[in-house]
Amino acid sequence: MKHIQVKVLNPEAVAESEKMMVCAARLTQRGHKIKSLDDFMALYEKGYSPETVKGMASLPHPTIQKFDVINVVVVGASRRFLAQITRHQNEVKFMSASLQYSNYANEADFVVPYAILEKGQSAIDAYQAACEKAMDAYIDALDEGIDHDAAGYMAPQGLRNILLISATPYQWKHMIRQRACRRNTAETRYVMLRIWEQLYALNPALFEDAGPGCTNEGCKEGKMSCGQPYACLLPSIMIAEDFPLLCVE
Repeated sequence: MKHIQVKVLNPEAVAESEKMMVCAARLTQRGHKIKSLDDFMALYEKGYSPETVKGMASLPHPTIQKFDVINVVVVGASRRFLAQITRHQNEVKFMSASLQYSNYANEADFVVPYAILEKGQSAIDAYQAACEKAMDAYIDALDEGIDHDAAGYMAPQGLRNILLISATPYQWKHMIRQRACRRNTAETRYVMLRIWEQLYALNPALFEDAGPGCTNEGCKEGKMSCGQPYACLLPSIMIAEDFPLLCVE
């Protein structure tokens, strides 16, 4: 997990999403005053404060947060993360490196789960050996003329991947709220906290409330609650608390 990287590819979309959200909300209340395109553009360009953004972002009207998409690349997360995060399909788009077309023979690298990192080098070596054994079977299959698609079934879930995710601000917040929760696997939480960290840095007012339920309205897991609510709202602190081994340079 040490080598997982994320990046917001179009940071300008964050500012545009905020502007469109405020404009859309105001439009619902000022339609009677808009008589021309100039009137609308005046509304569109009208200034606002961070408090306005926070207030409108908290409204139970998600449509106003869906007028732009933010694109993020995740480099080096596992194919297990891919399987989990792509369960989110509502207004979210994904594009991944393909086992059908890519040849990972002698190119494979693997995500080491955080729990194995905590166990130390002997556990890491055993895990890596198991992954390499699976990839040896993958390479043997290719050498025997089996196509990439079928051989890909032999690749371990820990195989590193490249993933593009495109989503509206509302859906990013929805995914982060669900997947940063401690009920999720460590890798998924770490990736989503890293994404939230970047989005929060770009626009604190819009993404301040993107954390899991325990940081907002309260845990919704009921009997399945982890029983360990986060004590702060900042993703950078959450990462430092839960993943100290990944914060060491």
